[in-house]
Amino acid sequence: MLNLKLALGALAAEIASWSSLWLLRSQSDAALLGYLTAHGLASGLLALCLAPFLATSAKSVRQRLALVVLMGLFAYAVPVAGILGAVVATIALHTQRGPRGGPRFPVMPLPDFDPHQQASTSRRQAGLQSFLANPNVPVASRMRAMVALGSVPGRIASPMLRTALGDSSEDLRLLAYSMLDAKEREISKTIHQELQLFEHARQSEGDEPYGPRGLQAARALTDLYAELVYQGVAQGDVRDHAIKQSLHYCDLVLAQRPDNALLLLRRGRLLHMQGRAVESLACYERSLALGMEPARVVPYQAELLFDRREFAKAQALMRSLDLEQALPRLKPSIRYWSAS
Repeated sequence: MLNLKLALGALAAEIASWSSLWLLRSQSDAALLGYLTAHGLASGLLALCLAPFLATSAKSVRQRLALVVLMGLFAYAVPVAGILGAVVATIALHTQRGPRGGPRFPVMPLPDFDPHQQASTSRRQAGLQSFLANPNVPVASRMRAMVALGSVPGRIASPMLRTALGDSSEDLRLLAYSMLDAKEREISKTIHQELQLFEHARQSEGDEPYGPRGLQAARALTDLYAELVYQGVAQGDVRDHAIKQSLHYCDLVLAQRPDNALLLLRRGRLLHMQGRAVESLACYERSLALGMEPARVVPYQAELLFDRREFAKAQALMRSLDLEQALPRLKPSIRYWSAS
């Protein structure tokens, strides 16, 4: 902001310097010294007056001081034109660069706590993934944080553990690999047990149609193979195999229980993962017709339609959801698609 007192002082000093020119007629050294002194004072006051405008155009205190001194010397060296030039240059520099503050960001409210994302025994540590990936954190601290992932659901822990597989610390990589391997072995062991039960049921009860124990084992197998995919334990070809096996046992149960809405939803998700969009949509619609809650099916339908670039249909589906009854983590998506 312009300092009016400094501006008036600079103007008064400059007028005083020129008003003493009549003394020059006597060719007095004192007259010349008086002019230079008053003119120097005017130049200094002008530079200080322009300093606030130069502050927004400089990156450091030293640079601002250099600009102020430069303006003062320029105004002192070139009478009249120097003063006008310093003012014009300051205004041009200030206008070109503008303020350095930039736009201010609005205050963002904290998200609501989601009780559905709370672990049964402990709560997830905020920023754990960035903490594990930070090489400046001591390895011992990161290893303790990784051990804490043992109580975190597999779907959340697996991506963090896979990220740690590329860490520079060998101890951290080995721990991450052992934890991932333990999760996979635990599910694989249960799958092996259920496969044996399924074979025993087939031998004792026959197949097509399967008996109660056979159907129960097939239902457990489709759940377990789907869990490998859901937790992110299976990757690549192993993931494709798990999807195929889960779909196989899901179809076995649905062949005798075609009105199971939950398994129809499962079948739709598996078909979606395989890229079979038309069959997947049919399963979603069938599960809704059998009474499945729209909040559990519609987001998957909208995701599939979005992948097919049918944005209008995806928006219509998301708008059909009840915002008040939706889960907290789903509400932002509903608000987004309902905004326009």
